[in-house]
Amino acid sequence: MRGRLRNRFRYWFDGTMDRGTPALISWLALASVLLITVITTLAMALTATDAEQNGGWLGVAWMSLLRTLDPGTMGGDTGGPVFLILMLTVTIGGIFIVSALIGVLTTGLNYRIQELRKGRSRLIEHGHTIVLGWSDQVFTVVAELVEANQSESRSCVVVLADRDKVDMEDAIRSRIPVTGRTRIICRSGNPLVRADLELVSPDTAKAVMVLPPVGDDSDIDVIKVLLLLNSRKWSGPRPTVVAAVQDSDNVAAARLAAGDTALVIDADDIAVRLVAQSHRQTGLSSVFNELLSFVGNEFYFHDEPALVGSTYGEALNAYELGIPAGIRRSHGETLVNPAMDTVIGAGDQLILLAEDDLLIRPARTRPTIVESAIASAPSPAPKPDRTLLIGSNSRAAKLVALLGSFVEPGSVLDIAAPRPPREELLGDLGNLTVGYKHCEPTRRSSLEALDLGGYQNIVVLADDSIAPGPADDRTLVTLLHLRDIEDRLGDPYSIVTEMNDDSNREVAQVTKADDFIVSTKVISLMLTQLTENRHLDAVFRDLFDPEDSEIYLKPASDYLVPGTEANFATVVEAARRRGETAIGYRLARHGDEPPLYGIFLNPSKAAPLVLAEDDAVVVLAEQ
Repeated sequence: MRGRLRNRFRYWFDGTMDRGTPALISWLALASVLLITVITTLAMALTATDAEQNGGWLGVAWMSLLRTLDPGTMGGDTGGPVFLILMLTVTIGGIFIVSALIGVLTTGLNYRIQELRKGRSRLIEHGHTIVLGWSDQVFTVVAELVEANQSESRSCVVVLADRDKVDMEDAIRSRIPVTGRTRIICRSGNPLVRADLELVSPDTAKAVMVLPPVGDDSDIDVIKVLLLLNSRKWSGPRPTVVAAVQDSDNVAAARLAAGDTALVIDADDIAVRLVAQSHRQTGLSSVFNELLSFVGNEFYFHDEPALVGSTYGEALNAYELGIPAGIRRSHGETLVNPAMDTVIGAGDQLILLAEDDLLIRPARTRPTIVESAIASAPSPAPKPDRTLLIGSNSRAAKLVALLGSFVEPGSVLDIAAPRPPREELLGDLGNLTVGYKHCEPTRRSSLEALDLGGYQNIVVLADDSIAPGPADDRTLVTLLHLRDIEDRLGDPYSIVTEMNDDSNREVAQVTKADDFIVSTKVISLMLTQLTENRHLDAVFRDLFDPEDSEIYLKPASDYLVPGTEANFATVVEAARRRGETAIGYRLARHGDEPPLYGIFLNPSKAAPLVLAEDDAVVVLAEQ
């Protein structure tokens, strides 16, 4: 019986010890009370005279308490031997108790610090932006959100990923050292686990961004996160949910999982369309980088009651700062570069390209149009072209099909790769005839054997069968060979290149390639724009849809007489007469100079402007 009671007591005692620091402190406090009580009682019983001289029971208890907390207090004690021995005993007992208390507090504090470093504490924020997942895209996303929130007095970006919290914070801090008024908070957890997702307080968030993780199953993870978000019960209005999937075959499943309110981007399709549109339009990627970035000019929805009843064409030069690019109807329909006689109705918003919504300013007087500078000669008829596609990846088949819809009848595309493509890609595809040439892209002799002088356009695809870093390294070698061969031939062709890492673009500038497509950066920029304004999704879909108006860089000679002084308002008017919206221009002589690469969007409409024969005007137009 006694053994059973002892075991049950030990079990109960061990259970209280497992409760952590508060339980241990409670036991030490109880030990202190017992020690003081026993010593005080003994002092009253054995040394009544000394006890009375020191204030009786309460006085001795107070003395014992002080000696328990501070061993040095007993240095001035006086009294008989027994009384002094009792004070010494309580002091020695106090040393053990205080030492144990310090150890408990230190251990508890260290444990709490370690818990905080794990990033497992629940977030209490409101109006924050949540980024789920971790990849190199995180740095672009966070940098853009910091830029977007510069005018906010208080903003917060929260990253939830299955990584160490401190490692994530150090990585972000090293890449983005200045975050202004935006606080960057990292939490360690798996976005696929509901309990971990609750750590970042999704109910009070402004937007949730789902980044595709690194790996073969990235789309599966994105779809599961979207399912998790769509199935949870929201305590308030749902935040804007945006996500990107890598494989076009998974888009339908992702949109079904996300529900009607979330936005899902087809990263694969956008990458292909960027390459296809850029292969004949030098500088297009730089235009998209600025339009999608919060650095420079971007799209805004703007109410302008003074223009109600006016036509879209009349509104094009109605702003001193800002360029109309379309109309968003009061019922939600979005029209990019609508017909010039489209009437702006009550409740409609103009889609304006501006550096900031605070910088949009209507013109007091309409700028002068220099009629004599407007080109009157018709644009030359487009000609068939010869394009060389170097390398191959999983997007090659879709790219070939899309090029077939862009090019003029009689155009030729040759695929130069170590292995021949599928049979169905070769032969006559309507406007495009596709052939194959064996080539090792990193070998100069192999490239020279392709007769590069016979092509107007060369597209270099990134190899997705190897890691992104080595793939970019191979691309750089290929570009150096191509540029050296071109210099020897006399600049006969343009080069458009796929890159995986935007940092490699700066290194690749020495090759003087005409355009670099970094699809991961473009997707990151687009996702960030959508977290700030979900209605921009309709604008971006129009810009990437061949059936609607797209961005083109057309010869400046189609709009202005080369070498004639005019202004950008004259360019806007010349484009209006062609049913197009001019939003900027490209100066060829600055084409190799970062960060703009010769692209100037939303320029001053009244400042003098002279465009040369090889310059281009950036317009929104139908194909």
